[in-house]
Amino acid sequence: MSRKLLTAAVAAQAAVFAPAFAQAPAPFQDAARPIIKPGDAWTYRNTTETTASGWKQVTEDFSVTRVTSSSIYYAIKTSGSSQPPRETFSDLQWSRLRAVDGKETVVNHSLDFPLAAGKTWTVHYHESHPNKSHKYEEWTSKYTVMGIEAVEVPAGKFDAIKIEAEGNVTAELEPAVNIAQGSQTSDGSAVLTTQVDKTESRPIENRTYKAIWYVPAIKRWVKTVEEYYGGNGVRNERYTSELVAFKPAE
Repeated sequence: MSRKLLTAAVAAQAAVFAPAFAQAPAPFQDAARPIIKPGDAWTYRNTTETTASGWKQVTEDFSVTRVTSSSIYYAIKTSGSSQPPRETFSDLQWSRLRAVDGKETVVNHSLDFPLAAGKTWTVHYHESHPNKSHKYEEWTSKYTVMGIEAVEVPAGKFDAIKIEAEGNVTAELEPAVNIAQGSQTSDGSAVLTTQVDKTESRPIENRTYKAIWYVPAIKRWVKTVEEYYGGNGVRNERYTSELVAFKPAE
């Protein structure tokens, strides 16, 4: 099936399910964990905005390859690319896991089923020496189910369950010494110069914000936004993912 047909199919599903969402009272009916099957596939348009590299956009295809009693295994491939897909996994709630200090840890838990209006949950973890610059990082995010909100993405218009998360990341800088050497000419003679920059160990704290728009009929989110703010209160990163097409397993 072509992408155009997939997009049309998703838009048709949005039209079918929109009335039910629009008429749902507050609090809305709890949303149970979806049944994910091998062959379920989504296409997302992902936009990255950073102060350093500016703006870039890529479209990626996600397809489920295997579902076990505890995990969803899926492949991610840049649309139209001839390169092999990246293969990864999540738990049954689409939570992202990775090794933190040698232990598999949930680091992103955007959905906590059943979803009910006002429901909250928290993700918290501490990681030692996550990179060369930090002695440690400590991440905390508190999620809240806000209710029903209309959202429009390339796949169509949806009445989605919106979840928001606010949090912070605290860290301590590793002390470091950077030495830069060069030369300059003075009176016909070359003079060697040395510049020493020191980074003192000190704590830092940044803020995070996330929003997720989940649609039960799609079995996943139709849009997500992640924002990261520096210690000066200015946003320096934003990541947006929007559904382009959805194809359920046959």
